[in-house]
Amino acid sequence: MSQIGRPAEPDKRTLRRDFLAVRNRLTADDVHGSAVRLAEHALGLPELTDARTVAAYVAVGSEPGTLALLDALRARGVRVLLPVLLPDNDLDWGAYSGERSLVPVRHGGRMELLEPAGERLGPDAVTTADAVLLPGLAVDHRGMRLGRGGGSYDRVLARLERADAHPALVVLLYDGEVVARVPAEAHDRPVRAVVTPSGVRRFPA
Repeated sequence: MSQIGRPAEPDKRTLRRDFLAVRNRLTADDVHGSAVRLAEHALGLPELTDARTVAAYVAVGSEPGTLALLDALRARGVRVLLPVLLPDNDLDWGAYSGERSLVPVRHGGRMELLEPAGERLGPDAVTTADAVLLPGLAVDHRGMRLGRGGGSYDRVLARLERADAHPALVVLLYDGEVVARVPAEAHDRPVRAVVTPSGVRRFPA
């Protein structure tokens, strides 16, 4: 029960619906322009400047775009790992070798994803990353991230913890998705920073 006089905290499902509704109103020009600015800010992060391997993802639909950032990292000589969705919602990984190496894959009735062609490196490949770029819908002042609810990145974070791996966790969002508070559970891990089209915000360790 919520405390008397204090409004109940919105649940994750309601928040996800609300944030997705805002994203769905964005135009293609909005998404493209945001992606360019987001990449510029992200490339200045020390965690990415010093990284040899970065685990990332290919944005789809109205997510903040990532291809400009992936290509810039690869041009720096960074090894970029991209996820491959498995039937149980866990993630395998493959190396990114340019936009032409991506293949569209539809998993059941879900949105079509762009996944790397070529060798599968196994779910544990993410433990070799110096930084992990996470998708999300929002982040709060503590660095707690609201994901899309599929559980794939919960497994990634749990795998990192089991391996005692501590890459920099960074979430990529739009400006309006940095909020006062999102619901958090015991297994949730805070991110180190959020990158938006207007800049970078870091969180206490």
